[in-house]
Amino acid sequence: MIKGSVPLNSGVFDKVISKHKAVLVKFDETYPYGEKQEQFKKVAQSSYVQPELLIAEVQIADYGEQENMDLATRFNVKKEDFPVYKLFLQDKKEPIAYTGNVKDSAAIKRFVMKNTDLWLGMPGCLEDYDVLVKKFARASSEERQAILAEAEEIKNKYRNDVQKSYATIYVKTMKKIMEKDDFLASEMKRVEKLKDGKY
Repeated sequence: MIKGSVPLNSGVFDKVISKHKAVLVKFDETYPYGEKQEQFKKVAQSSYVQPELLIAEVQIADYGEQENMDLATRFNVKKEDFPVYKLFLQDKKEPIAYTGNVKDSAAIKRFVMKNTDLWLGMPGCLEDYDVLVKKFARASSEERQAILAEAEEIKNKYRNDVQKSYATIYVKTMKKIMEKDDFLASEMKRVEKLKDGKY
């Protein structure tokens, strides 16, 4: 059993799914293990902060009583594709299939955030600032000044030193973007070079 995740079976699947705004379901073998399962654990743990998101797991047995095989058939899940992630939204009839890397918890979380507008904590991120960044990206120069002032104000509410340091990075980045239009593009290139080992 994974903390932050609920096991589902054929008997309760529809009852549980229909009660939540968003449910990310992982369809997998009966005793999953390894790197893919470790990434699922990270996704499940990050959901603690989001009450409107349920993380669930359906374990499918292709032997014996073939437990939950009906769900695999219903949602077109094949054993060779395990694990398969599907996002069920309360206002949509069909689930949204995740087609990204199942060994990348950050990519799975981005998929959920993109399709739900729910916030899941990424390492080094703060929800207040992620909301401001979205406004900042669409804002005019004058509006950016007001958003920057709001960012400075929010920084004062954090007592935790780690969160304060994250807040400081958000504020510094906003200032640099205001000073230099191509800051983000040049910073992305710099980070790519670092990743590739080209200093």
